Amino acid sequence: MKFSKMRPLGIIAAASLSLILANCNGDDPASTGSLSISLADAPVDIDKVERVVVEFSGVEIKPANGEPITFDFAERCTADPASCQIDLLSQTSGASELILDAETVPSGQYNWLRLMVKAEPNIEDSYIDINGQRFELRIPSGAESGLKLNRGFDVPAGGDADFTIDFDLRKSVHDPVGSSDYILRPTLRIVDNTETGTLSGNIDSSFFVGGACTGAVYVFDGTVAAPDDEDGEGIGGPDPITSALVEDDGVYGYKVGFLSEGDYLIAFTCDALADDPAVDDSATVGFLGAATVSITANSNTVYDFQP
Repeated sequence: MKFSKMRPLGIIAAASLSLILANCNGDDPASTGSLSISLADAPVDIDKVERVVVEFSGVEIKPANGEPITFDFAERCTADPASCQIDLLSQTSGASELILDAETVPSGQYNWLRLMVKAEPNIEDSYIDINGQRFELRIPSGAESGLKLNRGFDVPAGGDADFTIDFDLRKSVHDPVGSSDYILRPTLRIVDNTETGTLSGNIDSSFFVGGACTGAVYVFDGTVAAPDDEDGEGIGGPDPITSALVEDDGVYGYKVGFLSEGDYLIAFTCDALADDPAVDDSATVGFLGAATVSITANSNTVYDFQP
């Protein structure tokens, strides 16, 4: 994976949660709902990176009209640290890891969600394995502030809220000059699983003729006129929403998960490995077969790239 350069649960925080439930008439099912949260990743290119592991110590959510509610994984993490360490690199192509499983919470609107993480120095909690070597994965202010998503969401009364948080490791992991550690500054998006679908298909083998090819499918908002490289600044055009590596299992195939219902521009590139997410590489990253596809909730859209 080419990184940009920078030259199941534990114990609920019962006191705060029970107080909020009491204030919301928690005995009445109509005043509560269930909340599930999963984690996924959408890397583009892989280059000698075997694992990207983050240790999650809890989840915190903020009701619009109440104090934060904390789900603390401390007991579980102490008993089995590996159970809290998630290899984000393995959660691709529609795969995800459930970290909050149908927990009962007050229904209504929430202002934000925070993933609590552990990334202490000289402790093997969060780390990255590259070419057989292990490096620390540091998360600036991670122990104090966690990974916060300032996007509101709703939990329906008597219903289920089911969300996936999608990491984009390609944009998020940085290799700072002069340090043996890597830095995680996550680029996150949260999607409602009840409103998402998937996209999959095959790539004609002729697209891979003529030299080395690290194939990937880039997914852009449907309003984007033409595909562009990923540069973090929107130079020449908006960055992709997400992307998927093309796998060779006898046929060249791809799968993109967790796309909200709507229209998208998609395009294939052989130059994913050359696309530095912090640099304008539009002169060297080319695209083929751009097309518009429509995603429908709870279904898979198939699109095959043909010459």
